[in-house]
Amino acid sequence: MKLQDLDVIVTAPPAPGWGGRYWILVKLTTDSGITGWGECYATSVGPKAMTAVIEDVFTRHMVGENPENIEPMFRRAYSSGFTQRPDLTVMGAFSGLEIACWDILGKDRDRPVHALLGGRTNARVRAYTYLYPLPHHDIAAFWTSPEMAAESAADCVARGYTAVKFDPAGPYTLRGGHMPAMSDITRSVAFCKAIREAVGDKADLLFGTHGQFTTAGAIRLGKALEPYDPLWFEEPIPPDAPEQMAKVARGQRIPVATGERLTTKAEFAPLLRSGAAEILQPALGRVGGINEARKIAAMAEVYNAQIAPHLYAGPVEWAANVQLATAIPNILMCETIETPFHEKLIKGAIRTEGGFISAPEAPGLGIEVDEALARAHPYRGNGLHLEMQEAPCDYANGNDFQGGAPAKND
Repeated sequence: MKLQDLDVIVTAPPAPGWGGRYWILVKLTTDSGITGWGECYATSVGPKAMTAVIEDVFTRHMVGENPENIEPMFRRAYSSGFTQRPDLTVMGAFSGLEIACWDILGKDRDRPVHALLGGRTNARVRAYTYLYPLPHHDIAAFWTSPEMAAESAADCVARGYTAVKFDPAGPYTLRGGHMPAMSDITRSVAFCKAIREAVGDKADLLFGTHGQFTTAGAIRLGKALEPYDPLWFEEPIPPDAPEQMAKVARGQRIPVATGERLTTKAEFAPLLRSGAAEILQPALGRVGGINEARKIAAMAEVYNAQIAPHLYAGPVEWAANVQLATAIPNILMCETIETPFHEKLIKGAIRTEGGFISAPEAPGLGIEVDEALARAHPYRGNGLHLEMQEAPCDYANGNDFQGGAPAKND
């Protein structure tokens, strides 16, 4: 069996667009006619350029190869261009292709991917969700309203979720880490207070940030949130300074979680060695794929750290996350996005029910992709999947930001 054909589909979820502006799906076909699906999360360049990278990685390192030879294909991509170091875009391309290889292998052997990773360790996996607006909420006002967030959190708990994530501490600026505005700290405390009162001890609070603070600023914010006992403080400073993140971990009492913007074990190992994070959040469509994520999970075991796969993308990456989570012993929980488009794209094959995801039993990733639906929603904009703002933090007038839901303005 050899890898023969590649198709790349860039699909745009309908408004309001939870999961980003677009998802990059890859479909591999072998010479024996087996197809496998993957998803690439690396989007630091536009979809047209990223498609070219995916095609180059496949042609250069994978075509004609047996899909079970994942390790040598990884080594080729990782070492390409005489580098042998993490490259976000190249490894993002490889990640989606690698996921598709696992889907092929599972289908060929009539076994779910987790059975090929060492077997089923978890019959079900705990899920968490971002807080999203309820149908009667004003979407623009939701992201800065503790009251609406608390109402959404109560709804999540009523549906069985035992953990909810929110990120009121923005803005995310391309200028790097900043000291939080006092108004942002006040708002963050108000969110934690309102949500804690709404859910009591029925759910953990997951406080999301996206690398926007300086070390000292993150510590200030973390200390202010400690009375509400969040389960984690997500990526409080930019992701490429593990020694500074370790200072944050030591300087306040909320466990630090990070990893969505990192790729390969080479970027995760320093977090563990320095004590920078106790919860690792690899995005499987970026980190190097399922096999690389499995290695990272094994490293984390040695340091008594847990894994919480990240998801701000489509359901194909989610399916890969679930397969990994089913197999590893140190899973904490999996991020989940529930929209009709997410569900329809994989024909409801994997679902969150009562706040948990049952271990998939179907072959491969356990999903069937609705290819016609994906192609019916092409992305025609010129924005990236997610983008930071250029304007700096506003210390005088406060900050109004949109969380993880960029406006449909492109």
